[in-house]
Amino acid sequence: MNLTKAFYILSLLILLPLTACQSQSQSDEAVYEYKPGDYSGIGKWYMGREISHVMGYQGMNWLERSDREQEENTSTLLDNMNFQSTDVVADIGAGSGYHVFKIAPQVKEGKVYAVDIQPEMLQAMKDKKKKQGVENVELIRGTEQSAQLPENTVDKVLMVDVYHEFEYPVEMMASIKKGLNSDGKVYLIEYRAEDPQVPIKRLHKMSEAQAVKEMKAAGFTLIENIDNLPWQHCMVFGKE
Repeated sequence: MNLTKAFYILSLLILLPLTACQSQSQSDEAVYEYKPGDYSGIGKWYMGREISHVMGYQGMNWLERSDREQEENTSTLLDNMNFQSTDVVADIGAGSGYHVFKIAPQVKEGKVYAVDIQPEMLQAMKDKKKKQGVENVELIRGTEQSAQLPENTVDKVLMVDVYHEFEYPVEMMASIKKGLNSDGKVYLIEYRAEDPQVPIKRLHKMSEAQAVKEMKAAGFTLIENIDNLPWQHCMVFGKE
């Protein structure tokens, strides 16, 4: 199944409910804007960008599709991260663990924190961890506002097509920043909004300029944008 068709099918799946507008605090309203927008969005905006719906666990099979390597060149993505055997890595929005269990063998003396907010995704990774006998993966149930990482421990954070779904990007990035060590890096992977040929819905893409603007507000600076993936940015950020 090609990606265009697969993503169309995925768009028909039940999405997680919108909760942000039901509990807006004054501080929340100062950071975020609420207004109607795209049907794929939640009606909540940050720095001029509408936040998209979270992909529900019902799309798990799409994450594990057989042609994902061909479409996204995931091996090259992981090569870009230049793992050391002792690295502590956090995969935020890990989903079914597609990347987690490819990373784990590369950091045998380190650890992979697999973070997700959906119990169904965590259960899928728990089952996979048991089946494969993987010892260096730790599952973490995050929240909409925190990745729940231990402080100052993580060398590399991976976020694959998930940042644009953060309902609370300010709070999430603050929690991720706390989890990173002083030299830690964030690998932000997003479909390129600059390329109209990328067959992904508009709200599920990000431009480099928008990502840099939002990451700067979170206290990160762009180190490089590695341009070797078919459809995605591979933006590497470090602490300012």
